[in-house]
Amino acid sequence: MSRVCELTGKKAMVGNNVSHAMNKTKRKFNANLMKKRFYIPEEDKWITLKVSASALKNINRKGISAVLKEAKAKGFIK
Repeated sequence: MSRVCELTGKKAMVGNNVSHAMNKTKRKFNANLMKKRFYIPEEDKWITLKVSASALKNINRKGISAVLKEAKAKGFIK
């Protein structure tokens, strides 16, 4: 399973480690992902999603149903 947020599509980015001497080596910036369980009252069931911290903030603001609907519209959820 790849490290991709299931609601926003965020994934790892590639960049450089830069030393004091300006030497550059490749590194990864991973998304801040967590596995969380959410209750969906409309369907009366629990779902487990791998979500980023920013997706959790969106869920707290808008609600799980609205965020799931947006993710389906954008094609992140089938």
